[in-house]
Amino acid sequence: MTTQQNLIVGKSRRPTLSRDGRTISVHIPITLRHQGGRKQVVTPADAAPWIPRASRIDSTLVKAVVRAHRWRDMLESGRHATVRDLAKAESINESYLSRMLRLTLLAPDIIQSILEGHQSEGLELDGLLGPLPLNWAQQHAQLLEK
Repeated sequence: MTTQQNLIVGKSRRPTLSRDGRTISVHIPITLRHQGGRKQVVTPADAAPWIPRASRIDSTLVKAVVRAHRWRDMLESGRHATVRDLAKAESINESYLSRMLRLTLLAPDIIQSILEGHQSEGLELDGLLGPLPLNWAQQHAQLLEK
């Protein structure tokens, strides 16, 4: 059995069927680029990605979210009566603790995206410690749709 390989680079077209009905031709708009001795397939700029974006787990963000929930649980359980008591017990600044506790107010889908590494590219801890809207839809618009 021989394999016929024809590579035609160009615009995407509808698949075509040969006259005898045994061969179908599919046209895919790609470009081959040689880089470092290897061939690399490059899709057009306006094409949808072939593979989903790889997750990028930001350990700083994950650690901050986990700490915030841990500290909230410590306050709610009554182990520490105030933020000041908790800050003293954890040997951290009270102001920092208060800003970190805001992370417990993030929308569940934002927390899930952080834990799975699918947060938006520009999302960093500094951006989360500033003023955030309490409305989850507004948080989503502010943090994930940049």
